Amino acid sequence: MAIEIGNSMDILKIMEVLPHRYPMLLVDRITHFETMKCASGFKNLTINEHFFQGHFPGMPLMPGVYMIEALAQLGGTIILGKDDFLRRTAFLTGIDKAKFRRPVVPGDRLDMTATVLRTRKNMGWVLGEARVEDKLACSAELMFSIATVTNFGMDAAVLHE
Repeated sequence: MAIEIGNSMDILKIMEVLPHRYPMLLVDRITHFETMKCASGFKNLTINEHFFQGHFPGMPLMPGVYMIEALAQLGGTIILGKDDFLRRTAFLTGIDKAKFRRPVVPGDRLDMTATVLRTRKNMGWVLGEARVEDKLACSAELMFSIATVTNFGMDAAVLHE
């Protein structure tokens, strides 16, 4: 089932799904979404991002760990099945085959894709790729654990409307 909310999911809809908030919410828009299959989205980067202030003064670069986190956030939206969303979330539990190919700087748009590789009971594996101007910036295989969280307060059922 493909989900397109006006051809995309804006930041307000994303905030209904992901528990992250500023400064850790790293997905600005989801442009394509298929449950348990794939998603595409992006993060617009400006000099105002908090990490650019110290990484590095005079030569601002997006830290690789933030690129992985952005991919994990996008991947976390697809790894849950339709009935998993009430009070459950995906926690990043592993990173394999991470590669960083080019610097990401203020003014770039980090275009991301996440594709489910496999799932089982309470686990899922996703391939994430991030590009800038169609050039690969980062890729990794991400592993998630699906867990119940009491008083979580998020309801990602909006993905299945």
